[in-house]
Amino acid sequence: MHDTVQQYYGETLTSSLDLQTNACKIDAGLPEYVKPILAQVHNEVLTRYYGCGLVLPELLEDLTVLDLGCGAGRDVYVISKLVGEHGRVIGVDMTEEQLMVARRHEEYHRKAFGHAAGNVLFLHGYIERLWELELTDGSVDVIVSNCVLNLAPDKAAVLREAWRVLKPGGELYFSDVYTDRRVPHALTGDPVLYGECLSGALYWNDFQQLSREHGFADPRLVDDHKITIGNAELAARTGNIRFYSATYRLFKLDNLEPACEDYGQSVVYRGTIPHHPHLFVLDKHHRIETGKHFPVCGNTWRMLHDTRFASHFEFYGNFERHYGIFAGCGMGLPYNDTANDTANDRTGGCC
Repeated sequence: MHDTVQQYYGETLTSSLDLQTNACKIDAGLPEYVKPILAQVHNEVLTRYYGCGLVLPELLEDLTVLDLGCGAGRDVYVISKLVGEHGRVIGVDMTEEQLMVARRHEEYHRKAFGHAAGNVLFLHGYIERLWELELTDGSVDVIVSNCVLNLAPDKAAVLREAWRVLKPGGELYFSDVYTDRRVPHALTGDPVLYGECLSGALYWNDFQQLSREHGFADPRLVDDHKITIGNAELAARTGNIRFYSATYRLFKLDNLEPACEDYGQSVVYRGTIPHHPHLFVLDKHHRIETGKHFPVCGNTWRMLHDTRFASHFEFYGNFERHYGIFAGCGMGLPYNDTANDTANDRTGGCC
Protein backbone atom coordinates (compact mmCIF):
# COMPACT_ATOMS: atom_id res chain seq x y z
CA MET A 1 0.00 0.00 0.00
CA HIS A 2 2.99 2.33 0.18
CA ASP A 3 2.72 3.11 -3.55
CA THR A 4 -1.02 3.76 -3.24
CA VAL A 5 -0.52 6.23 -0.39
CA GLN A 6 2.39 7.99 -2.10
CA GLN A 7 0.34 8.49 -5.25
CA TYR A 8 -2.73 9.66 -3.34
CA TYR A 9 -0.88 12.23 -1.21
CA GLY A 10 1.77 13.12 -3.75
CA GLU A 11 -0.31 13.40 -6.94
CA THR A 12 -4.06 12.97 -6.40
CA LEU A 13 -4.32 15.50 -3.56
CA THR A 14 -3.06 19.02 -4.15
CA SER A 15 -4.67 20.49 -1.03
CA SER A 16 -7.02 19.50 1.79
CA LEU A 17 -9.90 20.66 -0.40
CA ASP A 18 -9.38 17.58 -2.58
CA LEU A 19 -10.23 15.18 0.25
CA GLN A 20 -13.53 13.37 -0.23
CA THR A 21 -14.31 12.90 3.49
CA ASN A 22 -13.48 14.77 6.70
CA ALA A 23 -11.48 11.89 8.19
CA CYS A 24 -8.13 13.56 7.43
CA LYS A 25 -9.09 17.15 8.11
CA ILE A 26 -10.44 17.17 11.64
CA ASP A 27 -8.68 19.70 13.85
CA ALA A 28 -9.58 19.68 17.51
CA GLY A 29 -10.25 23.08 19.07
CA LEU A 30 -6.97 24.95 18.98
CA PRO A 31 -5.66 26.28 22.32
CA GLU A 32 -5.32 30.05 22.38
CA TYR A 33 -1.55 29.94 22.65
CA VAL A 34 -1.31 27.90 19.42
CA LYS A 35 -3.33 30.27 17.25
CA PRO A 36 -0.68 33.00 16.87
CA ILE A 37 1.92 30.33 16.06
CA LEU A 38 -0.29 28.78 13.40
CA ALA A 39 -0.89 32.23 11.94
CA GLN A 40 2.86 32.41 11.18
CA VAL A 41 2.95 29.10 9.28
CA HIS A 42 3.30 29.51 5.52
CA ASN A 43 0.01 29.24 3.63
CA GLU A 44 1.29 26.56 1.23
CA VAL A 45 2.14 24.36 4.21
CA LEU A 46 -1.30 24.93 5.73
CA THR A 47 -3.16 24.01 2.55
CA ARG A 48 -1.31 20.67 2.36
CA TYR A 49 -2.32 19.69 5.90
CA TYR A 50 -4.07 16.34 6.29
CA GLY A 51 -4.67 15.56 9.96
CA CYS A 52 -7.32 14.20 12.28
CA GLY A 53 -6.42 15.81 15.60
CA LEU A 54 -4.19 18.11 17.59
CA VAL A 55 -0.78 16.61 18.41
CA LEU A 56 0.79 19.19 20.69
CA PRO A 57 1.50 17.63 24.08
CA GLU A 58 2.64 19.78 26.98
CA LEU A 59 6.22 20.69 27.98
CA LEU A 60 8.08 20.50 24.69
CA GLU A 61 10.67 23.23 25.28
CA ASP A 62 14.26 22.11 24.56
CA LEU A 63 13.15 18.57 23.63
CA THR A 64 13.85 16.45 20.56
CA VAL A 65 10.51 15.68 18.90
CA LEU A 66 9.92 13.25 16.04
CA ASP A 67 6.90 13.64 13.74
CA LEU A 68 5.96 10.38 12.00
CA GLY A 69 4.34 11.07 8.63
CA CYS A 70 4.99 14.80 8.78
CA GLY A 71 3.63 15.56 5.32
CA ALA A 72 4.19 19.19 4.30
CA GLY A 73 5.32 20.03 7.83
CA ARG A 74 2.52 21.98 9.51
CA ASP A 75 2.89 20.24 12.86
CA VAL A 76 6.69 20.21 12.57
CA TYR A 77 6.79 23.98 12.22
CA VAL A 78 4.34 24.65 15.06
CA ILE A 79 6.36 22.35 17.31
CA SER A 80 9.61 23.98 16.18
CA LYS A 81 8.34 27.16 17.80
CA LEU A 82 7.33 25.31 20.97
CA VAL A 83 10.64 23.48 21.44
CA GLY A 84 12.57 26.70 20.93
CA GLU A 85 16.09 27.27 19.64
CA HIS A 86 17.59 24.60 21.87
CA GLY A 87 15.09 21.96 20.82
CA ARG A 88 14.89 19.96 17.62
CA VAL A 89 12.08 18.60 15.43
CA ILE A 90 12.56 15.75 12.96
CA GLY A 91 9.89 15.07 10.36
CA VAL A 92 9.72 11.75 8.51
CA ASP A 93 7.56 11.13 5.47
CA MET A 94 7.63 8.75 2.50
CA THR A 95 6.06 11.19 0.01
CA GLU A 96 8.72 13.32 -1.65
CA GLU A 97 6.18 15.79 -3.06
CA GLN A 98 5.04 16.63 0.46
CA LEU A 99 8.60 16.97 1.75
CA MET A 100 9.46 19.35 -1.10
CA VAL A 101 6.78 21.72 0.20
CA ALA A 102 8.07 21.41 3.77
CA ARG A 103 11.73 21.92 2.89
CA ARG A 104 11.35 24.99 0.73
CA HIS A 105 9.88 26.92 3.67
CA GLU A 106 12.51 26.12 6.31
CA GLU A 107 14.18 29.54 6.11
CA TYR A 108 10.80 31.31 6.07
CA HIS A 109 9.83 29.72 9.40
CA ARG A 110 13.25 30.21 10.96
CA LYS A 111 12.90 33.94 10.39
CA ALA A 112 9.22 34.02 11.37
CA PHE A 113 9.97 32.38 14.73
CA GLY A 114 13.11 34.42 15.35
CA HIS A 115 15.51 31.49 15.56
CA ALA A 116 19.20 32.16 15.00
CA ALA A 117 19.56 28.75 13.36
CA GLY A 118 17.13 26.22 11.93
CA ASN A 119 15.89 23.53 14.31
CA VAL A 120 14.01 21.23 11.91
CA LEU A 121 15.13 18.29 9.79
CA PHE A 122 13.00 16.53 7.17
CA LEU A 123 13.86 12.94 6.27
CA HIS A 124 12.53 10.89 3.37
CA GLY A 125 11.71 7.36 4.50
CA TYR A 126 9.26 4.94 6.03
CA ILE A 127 7.96 5.24 9.59
CA GLU A 128 8.10 1.43 9.88
CA ARG A 129 11.86 1.49 9.16
CA LEU A 130 13.33 4.34 11.16
CA TRP A 131 16.63 2.48 11.52
CA GLU A 132 17.25 3.17 7.84
CA LEU A 133 17.29 6.89 8.69
CA GLU A 134 19.88 6.39 11.41
CA LEU A 135 17.46 7.30 14.19
CA THR A 136 19.22 5.62 17.09
CA ASP A 137 17.87 3.87 20.17
CA GLY A 138 16.65 6.21 22.91
CA SER A 139 17.34 9.39 20.94
CA VAL A 140 13.90 11.06 21.00
CA ASP A 141 11.97 12.66 23.88
CA VAL A 142 8.52 12.81 22.28
CA ILE A 143 6.99 11.32 19.14
CA VAL A 144 3.93 12.83 17.50
CA SER A 145 1.90 11.65 14.53
CA ASN A 146 -1.26 13.00 12.95
CA CYS A 147 -3.56 10.61 11.06
CA VAL A 148 -0.74 8.45 9.68
CA LEU A 149 -0.71 5.11 11.54
CA ASN A 150 -3.81 4.01 9.61
CA LEU A 151 -1.86 4.50 6.36
CA ALA A 152 1.00 2.22 7.43
CA PRO A 153 0.69 -1.37 6.17
CA ASP A 154 2.75 -2.71 9.11
CA LYS A 155 1.34 -0.94 12.16
CA ALA A 156 3.15 -3.25 14.57
CA ALA A 157 6.48 -2.15 13.09
CA VAL A 158 5.58 1.51 13.64
CA LEU A 159 4.93 0.92 17.33
CA ARG A 160 8.03 -1.25 17.67
CA GLU A 161 10.21 1.45 16.12
CA ALA A 162 8.57 4.16 18.23
CA TRP A 163 9.43 2.23 21.40
CA ARG A 164 12.99 1.77 20.21
CA VAL A 165 13.81 5.41 19.44
CA LEU A 166 12.06 6.88 22.50
CA LYS A 167 14.08 7.66 25.59
CA PRO A 168 12.96 5.97 28.85
CA GLY A 169 10.02 8.03 30.13
CA GLY A 170 9.40 9.36 26.61
CA GLU A 171 6.00 9.64 25.04
CA LEU A 172 4.20 8.77 21.82
CA TYR A 173 1.38 11.31 21.50
CA PHE A 174 -0.68 10.88 18.36
CA SER A 175 -4.06 11.16 16.67
CA ASP A 176 -5.46 8.60 14.27
CA VAL A 177 -8.61 6.99 12.91
CA TYR A 178 -10.16 3.96 14.61
CA THR A 179 -13.21 1.80 14.02
CA ASP A 180 -15.82 0.07 16.14
CA ARG A 181 -15.11 -3.25 14.34
CA ARG A 182 -12.52 -4.80 12.07
CA VAL A 183 -12.58 -3.48 8.49
CA PRO A 184 -13.33 -6.26 5.96
CA HIS A 185 -10.36 -7.27 3.86
CA ALA A 186 -12.29 -6.42 0.69
CA LEU A 187 -12.22 -2.73 1.65
CA THR A 188 -8.56 -2.46 2.61
CA GLY A 189 -7.50 -2.65 -1.03
CA ASP A 190 -9.69 0.27 -2.10
CA PRO A 191 -7.22 3.10 -2.91
CA VAL A 192 -9.68 5.91 -2.19
CA LEU A 193 -10.95 4.50 1.10
CA TYR A 194 -7.38 3.77 2.14
CA GLY A 195 -6.10 7.18 1.08
CA GLU A 196 -8.97 8.86 2.92
CA CYS A 197 -7.70 7.26 6.17
CA LEU A 198 -10.70 4.93 6.47
CA SER A 199 -10.09 1.36 5.32
CA GLY A 200 -6.62 1.18 6.92
CA ALA A 201 -7.97 2.18 10.32
CA LEU A 202 -7.50 -0.18 13.25
CA TYR A 203 -10.34 -1.66 15.27
CA TRP A 204 -9.92 0.13 18.62
CA ASN A 205 -9.52 -3.06 20.64
CA ASP A 206 -6.89 -4.42 18.25
CA PHE A 207 -4.99 -1.16 18.70
CA GLN A 208 -5.06 -1.54 22.47
CA GLN A 209 -3.69 -5.07 22.24
CA LEU A 210 -1.07 -4.13 19.64
CA SER A 211 0.19 -1.29 21.84
CA ARG A 212 0.62 -3.59 24.82
CA GLU A 213 2.42 -6.21 22.74
CA HIS A 214 5.04 -3.62 21.76
CA GLY A 215 5.78 -2.19 25.19
CA PHE A 216 3.12 0.47 25.67
CA ALA A 217 1.30 -1.31 28.48
CA ASP A 218 -1.32 1.32 29.31
CA PRO A 219 -2.56 3.38 26.30
CA ARG A 220 -4.35 6.50 27.49
CA LEU A 221 -7.18 8.05 25.46
CA VAL A 222 -6.95 11.85 25.51
CA ASP A 223 -9.69 12.96 23.14
CA ASP A 224 -12.05 11.51 20.53
CA HIS A 225 -14.56 12.59 17.90
CA LYS A 226 -16.94 10.66 15.69
CA ILE A 227 -16.14 10.93 11.98
CA THR A 228 -18.96 11.57 9.53
CA ILE A 229 -18.43 10.52 5.92
CA GLY A 230 -20.00 13.25 3.81
CA ASN A 231 -19.47 11.37 0.56
CA ALA A 232 -22.57 9.21 -0.01
CA GLU A 233 -20.79 6.76 -2.28
CA LEU A 234 -17.96 6.13 0.17
CA ALA A 235 -20.39 5.93 3.08
CA ALA A 236 -22.31 3.21 1.23
CA ARG A 237 -19.12 1.21 0.72
CA THR A 238 -18.24 1.27 4.42
CA GLY A 239 -21.74 0.21 5.50
CA ASN A 240 -22.27 0.10 9.27
CA ILE A 241 -18.65 0.61 10.25
CA ARG A 242 -18.29 3.57 12.60
CA PHE A 243 -15.13 5.68 12.45
CA TYR A 244 -13.58 7.82 15.15
CA SER A 245 -10.72 10.27 15.37
CA ALA A 246 -8.90 9.65 18.65
CA THR A 247 -5.79 11.02 20.35
CA TYR A 248 -3.73 8.71 22.56
CA ARG A 249 -0.67 9.12 24.69
CA LEU A 250 1.61 6.11 25.18
CA PHE A 251 4.53 6.26 27.61
CA LYS A 252 7.76 4.30 27.37
CA LEU A 253 7.82 3.01 30.94
CA ASP A 254 8.98 -0.54 31.67
CA ASN A 255 7.17 -0.92 34.98
CA LEU A 256 3.57 -0.19 33.98
CA GLU A 257 1.05 -2.84 34.99
CA PRO A 258 -1.71 -4.31 32.77
CA ALA A 259 -4.44 -2.93 35.03
CA CYS A 260 -5.10 0.08 37.25
CA GLU A 261 -3.76 -1.08 40.61
CA ASP A 262 -4.47 0.89 43.80
CA TYR A 263 -1.55 1.63 46.15
CA GLY A 264 -3.27 4.44 48.05
CA GLN A 265 -1.35 7.11 46.15
CA SER A 266 -2.26 10.65 45.18
CA VAL A 267 -0.73 13.66 43.43
CA VAL A 268 -1.12 17.41 43.68
CA TYR A 269 -0.63 19.50 40.56
CA ARG A 270 1.43 22.64 41.20
CA GLY A 271 -0.15 24.59 38.31
CA THR A 272 3.26 25.27 36.79
CA ILE A 273 2.99 23.75 33.31
CA PRO A 274 2.92 26.65 30.83
CA HIS A 275 -0.57 27.52 29.52
CA HIS A 276 -2.18 25.18 32.08
CA PRO A 277 -2.33 27.14 35.35
CA HIS A 278 -5.59 25.70 36.67
CA LEU A 279 -5.90 22.20 35.26
CA PHE A 280 -3.73 19.48 33.77
CA VAL A 281 -5.43 16.90 31.55
CA LEU A 282 -3.38 13.72 31.42
CA ASP A 283 -6.12 11.87 29.56
CA LYS A 284 -9.88 11.68 29.22
CA HIS A 285 -10.31 10.34 32.77
CA HIS A 286 -7.62 12.30 34.59
CA ARG A 287 -8.39 16.00 34.83
CA ILE A 288 -6.18 17.16 37.68
CA GLU A 289 -7.01 20.52 39.27
CA THR A 290 -4.27 22.73 40.67
CA GLY A 291 -3.66 22.39 44.42
CA LYS A 292 -6.08 19.52 45.01
CA HIS A 293 -5.16 16.00 46.09
CA PHE A 294 -6.02 13.66 43.22
CA PRO A 295 -6.07 9.89 43.95
CA VAL A 296 -4.25 7.92 41.25
CA CYS A 297 -3.45 4.32 40.38
CA GLY A 298 0.14 3.11 40.27
CA ASN A 299 0.39 3.53 36.50
CA THR A 300 -0.78 7.15 36.57
CA TRP A 301 1.62 7.88 39.43
CA ARG A 302 4.49 6.58 37.30
CA MET A 303 3.33 8.45 34.16
CA LEU A 304 3.75 11.65 36.15
CA HIS A 305 6.67 10.76 38.44
CA ASP A 306 8.96 9.03 35.91
CA THR A 307 8.53 11.47 33.00
CA ARG A 308 9.11 15.12 32.13
CA PHE A 309 6.05 16.03 34.23
CA ALA A 310 7.63 15.13 37.59
CA SER A 311 8.70 18.59 38.75
CA HIS A 312 5.18 19.94 38.28
CA PHE A 313 3.58 17.61 40.83
CA GLU A 314 3.80 16.68 44.49
CA PHE A 315 3.66 12.92 45.05
CA TYR A 316 2.15 11.10 48.00
CA GLY A 317 2.44 7.41 48.80
CA ASN A 318 4.56 4.57 47.49
CA PHE A 319 4.21 0.97 46.29
CA GLU A 320 4.61 -0.77 49.65
CA ARG A 321 0.92 -1.60 50.21
CA HIS A 322 -1.54 -2.81 47.57
CA TYR A 323 -5.33 -2.37 47.78
CA GLY A 324 -6.44 -4.23 44.64
CA ILE A 325 -7.95 -2.80 41.47
CA PHE A 326 -8.45 0.95 41.55
CA ALA A 327 -12.12 1.84 42.06
CA GLY A 328 -13.92 3.05 38.96
CA CYS A 329 -11.50 1.65 36.38
CA GLY A 330 -14.03 -0.90 35.11
CA MET A 331 -12.15 -3.99 36.27
CA GLY A 332 -13.69 -4.83 39.63
CA LEU A 333 -13.45 -8.07 41.61
CA PRO A 334 -15.09 -10.79 39.45
CA TYR A 335 -16.02 -13.07 42.38
CA ASN A 336 -19.08 -13.21 44.61
CA ASP A 337 -18.53 -12.12 48.21
CA THR A 338 -20.65 -14.99 49.60
CA ALA A 339 -20.76 -18.65 48.68
CA ASN A 340 -24.48 -18.61 47.83
CA ASP A 341 -24.93 -15.13 46.37
CA THR A 342 -27.31 -16.11 43.58
CA ALA A 343 -28.57 -12.57 43.14
CA ASN A 344 -25.13 -11.52 41.98
CA ASP A 345 -24.29 -14.68 40.06
CA ARG A 346 -21.88 -13.70 37.30
CA THR A 347 -21.44 -16.99 35.56
CA GLY A 348 -21.86 -16.78 31.82
CA GLY A 349 -20.62 -13.18 31.63
CA CYS A 350 -17.30 -11.93 30.34
CA CYS A 351 -16.57 -9.55 33.19
